[in-house]
Amino acid sequence: MNCKHLFTYLRTLFKPFQPLIPTTLEDHRGYDREEIFSKKVKAGKRTYFFDIKSTRGNDYYLTITESKRRIDGENFSYEKHKIFLYKEDFFKFVNALNEAVDHVKNDLLPDFDFEQFENEDSENEVNNELRWE
Repeated sequence: MNCKHLFTYLRTLFKPFQPLIPTTLEDHRGYDREEIFSKKVKAGKRTYFFDIKSTRGNDYYLTITESKRRIDGENFSYEKHKIFLYKEDFFKFVNALNEAVDHVKNDLLPDFDFEQFENEDSENEVNNELRWE
């Protein structure tokens, strides 16, 4: 079944939602925005991606993706969780994150040596590239 037939079928199946379903594949332009900046952080079984993307109106937002590899016998898949963070929320998000991390470090685990993890960047692959449109 090609895309045109698929969209036609979806329109008949979800008639109340018809205005939300694109008529052509070109209507999907901009849904998967090009990344402007990307940083990958490997953390054990998880990988975190920090990606800056642009909107159609030349604004920017951050996506934070957690990716975990799942093994099922001989097959594997990736489970992903994503957060979209918009510029008006950057300050509040960073403050809350710092407050939560400080609480764990200072109140819950004051005797734990967190400095042992600070030099792992050189051992792990970190992808940090800047791309211009």
